[in-house]
Amino acid sequence: MSTHDFLVEIGTEELPPKALKSLAAAFQQGIEQHLESKSLSFASSQVFAAPRRLALRLKGLQSQGADSQIEKFGPYTNVAFDADGNPTKAAEGFARANGVDFDAISRTTDEKGERLYYAQTVAGAHAADELPVAITDALSKLPIPKSMRWGSSRIAFVRPVHWIVLLLDSKPLEADILGVKSNYFSKGHRFHANREIAITSPDAYESILQEQGKVLADYDVRKSMIREQVLAEGQKLGGQAIIDEDLLDEVTSLNEWPTALAGKFEDRFLDVPAEALISSMKEHQKYFHVVDDKGQLMANFITVSNIESKDPRQVIEGNEKVIRPRLADAKFFWDTDRKQTLESRFEKLETVVWVQKLGTLKDKSERLMKLSQNIAAAIGGDQVLAARAAKLAKTDLLSDMVYEFTDLQGLAGTYYAQHDGEPAEVAAAMKEQYQPAFSGDDLPATVTGLALAIADRVDSLVGLFGIGQIPTGGKDPYALRRASLGVLRLLVEKDLDIDLSDLIDWAMDNQWPIELKADTKAKLTEYMLDRFSAWYQDENIPAEVFMAVRARGITKPKDINQRVHAVHGFSKLEAAAALASANKRVSNILTKNDAAMTNPVVNETLLQEDAEKVLYRELSAKSSEVMPLFAAGQYAEALSSLASLRTATDQFFDSVMVMADDEAVKQNRLSLLNQLRNLFLQVADISVL
Repeated sequence: MSTHDFLVEIGTEELPPKALKSLAAAFQQGIEQHLESKSLSFASSQVFAAPRRLALRLKGLQSQGADSQIEKFGPYTNVAFDADGNPTKAAEGFARANGVDFDAISRTTDEKGERLYYAQTVAGAHAADELPVAITDALSKLPIPKSMRWGSSRIAFVRPVHWIVLLLDSKPLEADILGVKSNYFSKGHRFHANREIAITSPDAYESILQEQGKVLADYDVRKSMIREQVLAEGQKLGGQAIIDEDLLDEVTSLNEWPTALAGKFEDRFLDVPAEALISSMKEHQKYFHVVDDKGQLMANFITVSNIESKDPRQVIEGNEKVIRPRLADAKFFWDTDRKQTLESRFEKLETVVWVQKLGTLKDKSERLMKLSQNIAAAIGGDQVLAARAAKLAKTDLLSDMVYEFTDLQGLAGTYYAQHDGEPAEVAAAMKEQYQPAFSGDDLPATVTGLALAIADRVDSLVGLFGIGQIPTGGKDPYALRRASLGVLRLLVEKDLDIDLSDLIDWAMDNQWPIELKADTKAKLTEYMLDRFSAWYQDENIPAEVFMAVRARGITKPKDINQRVHAVHGFSKLEAAAALASANKRVSNILTKNDAAMTNPVVNETLLQEDAEKVLYRELSAKSSEVMPLFAAGQYAEALSSLASLRTATDQFFDSVMVMADDEAVKQNRLSLLNQLRNLFLQVADISVL
């Protein structure tokens, strides 16, 4: 079977930079899936993405898929023929349905008898026919948040389309896609080579665009080049350029022919917190910042231009002129905000509604003061500092700096609190209240910040659950999943012995503007514990391990985590499967005889069989050994010790009849099994493993 090389390029106006990577990936996946559904295989697939183009190259594309056979089964002969052997209407209908004369119909036999049968060989799909269909299908399924229409056309796409390249080997493939007729002409760089460029073959795509069009079509090549150029410019300045990966992706999506250039700004701007300057440079201008050998921000920036200028000094000066007013704004906000203390802004929080029905930011802050104090007391913190931090926590939201640079909330508060002379822990807590902000983020370093971070999330969870704002499906407008995981991380990773039940009670016992729903605590507790499932899935811990612990009804996250890891370790032991099976058997027996059990204490004089005597002795010995371990939370050590009960348990079930005729003996054996199960239940219900 012959094969082809194939190229498709969709030429557009500048594509949205933050969506370019996802658009390219979806474009590639859509085409591949369509071809695979038609049994058209290919040796390799490579996607290209640049500001004005999405492209895909397939190598070794099968020219035609394999033939397939379609089998159709008709009515049985007793229905297909009448008494005279003539075909009935059912038989004739079967032939018509398959588009053939009745003479072409065969017969076959299955377990029920002889029936009509028709087999048809269907020729494999031709690549040349399927490729335009695959492209159109893929384009229709791209993750486009908002489509555009242009001219008088009713066709919609993410950006207006200007050209389509379709090449099968070295020949153009004719098609009409998104209202544009395909050919072999691409276009070069908008400024360096704004003309049609003939693509002679799929294999020559990148080299022709690079040499004739001043376009680097390969996203990864551009990204690597930008990284190298930016780092090199940083070294020339005597510092180190800091590469933010998200910014690097965005800059890569904005440039077809990247050139990194270094500029500078006045030293006076360095009086402003570095984070504000970096935010201004990154968010507004897409600049990379530079630090010295001590990690301090330098008065320089690195921009990536989409042109290779004959006079780069002009480009640099132009960027310096643009960044100056941005930094001047940041300095103005910094100087202006410090004229008011954070405390002076507290009463103004009354003017900002937090959530409808749940009051203002001032109401929330007052609740946080009380809740933070309760938490601080429980974790050995200073209640006075906790209350002070909670009072000031949201005041920086009213500052000009945070209004302009929203990503500085909390961090700006830390700087302003330091300027106001607030205690060091209070100042740190302004930033730490938002930690962790994402998976893997740092946790608060101070006890005051830790108390505030927990309080802020729990207050939000209780309030929103209390008015019925519970996340459903993919909708979570208040990021309550993240808040729940944040609380769990804080309690577990900071080794805090606090019960979720107590936390929720403290939060509910506060000044709420409305009465919270009666089932708030129950629903919230269940919801938060459910977040552990995803947590342990990320750690490759089987779901049944968590469910074994969850079955115990424990609501202390730290304790749950210790038990889960202990059970996970136990589940890998050779004896685990047998003991889990035995526990399941014991659970079933006890469930059926729960009402009939009269005495939980084992009477040693009623033990008759050697196997039950051995099990009783080993249980008694193990109980004395592991109970102190349970009390100390050393669950892994306790379960490891209990694993040695496997042999005695197996022998008991092999040779002892639990449901003995003698009622006293039966009750005694049930009590013995109850002791066995209760010993494991000190950690988890291992019967679900």
